[in-house]
Amino acid sequence: MSGVDESARQLSPVARLHIEKAVTGLVDEFGHHQSRETIERIMDDSLGQLVREGSQVEDFMPALAHRFTRERLKALARAHGPEHAEPDVLFIGLEDSGRGQMAAALVTLRSEGEVVAHSAGSRVGATVDPAVIEVMGELGVDLSEAYAKPLAPEVVGAADVVVTMGRSVGAVEIPSDTRHEDWRVGDPTGAPVDEVRRVRDDIDERVQALLAELRPEPAA
Repeated sequence: MSGVDESARQLSPVARLHIEKAVTGLVDEFGHHQSRETIERIMDDSLGQLVREGSQVEDFMPALAHRFTRERLKALARAHGPEHAEPDVLFIGLEDSGRGQMAAALVTLRSEGEVVAHSAGSRVGATVDPAVIEVMGELGVDLSEAYAKPLAPEVVGAADVVVTMGRSVGAVEIPSDTRHEDWRVGDPTGAPVDEVRRVRDDIDERVQALLAELRPEPAA
């Protein structure tokens, strides 16, 4: 791959081979929308961001870079797709280890997958908080394979609604024509399970109110 981020060059030859295979799969899936060069560029950038964060084990890096790149390519396809595409909501937390992960998962759960939801961090953390995984599991939501994601311009650009999860997120550049909300909710990262459960329920109420606006009931 050309133009590989310098930090990505530190990966082993085996990891690089897996990434090459991932690019080929993404070209097969998205090649009718994007050139191979564009897909390689986004993969390089995704990989570079994840490597620079230093938060992921190298053995998992190719899989995570593939997932992150695929999310970005799907966002590009939606941004240039039909106007009747399903609503798209992006939740931005500080480290993408708690609040945003819960909110995105709750949107998927409560909308039965009819609303696209993402989470990202303005400063990516290491892993999703174990208590967050536990309390979401109580609702039948499996976050065991969730991972912290950096902000990606394609995902921000495709979102119909961007929700920042409190002041700690800091300044985020959001397109002027995109709806923006700021939810002041507690930070579950590192908190006791009872507090994490309270934060989950608070977010759940807000998610259901948002979905009622995005998916109004048809007139009788």
